[in-house]
Amino acid sequence: MDYKNAICVLPDNLITAIQQHIDGEYLYIPRKGENKKAWGELKNSKQLYAKRNAVIFEEYNGGMTVKELSNKYFLSPKTVYKILSSMKNNK
Repeated sequence: MDYKNAICVLPDNLITAIQQHIDGEYLYIPRKGENKKAWGELKNSKQLYAKRNAVIFEEYNGGMTVKELSNKYFLSPKTVYKILSSMKNNK
């Protein structure tokens, strides 16, 4: 998300109107519904986590314990259990 200076992009009368509600603070303006992007769409995070989770599932099925997996991937055991449950349900 980029920050823009309102003075550079908004007309003076609109800035004055906004200042009546919030003065000198950051204001988040959400995207229009049709311009929203899904989580992980910009940096391929969704695909990276899906690959990692598949590897975790394979390693678990290969005999690694939840504790070993949580230490290896720097995740809590609860998160590993959630990943394993999710992968079992998707198969």
